[in-house]
Amino acid sequence: MNANQLHEEIKEANLSYLLLAQQMINDDQAAAVFRLGISQEMADLIARLTPAQLLKMAASNMLLCRFRFDERLLLNMVTDYNKDRLMSQPHAAIMMAGQPVEALAA
Repeated sequence: MNANQLHEEIKEANLSYLLLAQQMINDDQAAAVFRLGISQEMADLIARLTPAQLLKMAASNMLLCRFRFDERLLLNMVTDYNKDRLMSQPHAAIMMAGQPVEALAA
């Protein structure tokens, strides 16, 4: 993959992420703040972005979203396919809910 292709893939991922985030925020802001791991201020900012602003942000050469699974335990809970799989994802969500939003979004 060359640099131009990589930039186009990043642009596409950014646009998809921003559109999804904006839709989630408009549908249920409290749930979106939790699921996206962003602050209320960031949610308000994303909700107010115009289509032109979304496109401009998406065109960045930096990926705007990031993985929130900094802890190996959380990653294992979400990806582990053992007999307790039905409980591992809710348990991970409970653990993440206990962390400050700033820690998740930083």
